[in-house]
Amino acid sequence: MNIDGVNTGYVLDHIQAGKGLQIYNFLKLDKADCTVAIIQRAESTKYGKKDIIKIDGDIPIDCNTLGYMDSNITVNRIRDRQLLEKIHLELPEYLTDVIKCKNPRCITSVEQEIVHKFRLADREGRKYRCIYCDTEYSEK
Repeated sequence: MNIDGVNTGYVLDHIQAGKGLQIYNFLKLDKADCTVAIIQRAESTKYGKKDIIKIDGDIPIDCNTLGYMDSNITVNRIRDRQLLEKIHLELPEYLTDVIKCKNPRCITSVEQEIVHKFRLADREGRKYRCIYCDTEYSEK
């Protein structure tokens, strides 16, 4: 299969196999006014299988949230068909309005306009704690 290169935009590489569509939806790429290609379950020597998203357009990319969704993603910025920058994502130290506090006594449950903020408490366990009430949030 041959997918053309990107003139100016991004290549999101090393996405966990099967997560490409979730990231496509998060970035609202269906509404983007540019060419987008999703490659699913491509062969990878490092991961076995991976997804890749190619975006031929200069759109805003939230690397913190992408790092939370899949910290193995590599974001390649392309300009004039040349690699401009390669960003290796990792779990962000802080998340703002990405996850919600589940504690019914937390101020964010009472005051709806307060943003949900979390700090990374355990990198290996992918656990975050609410900065207001210290309630732990984990994906499990």
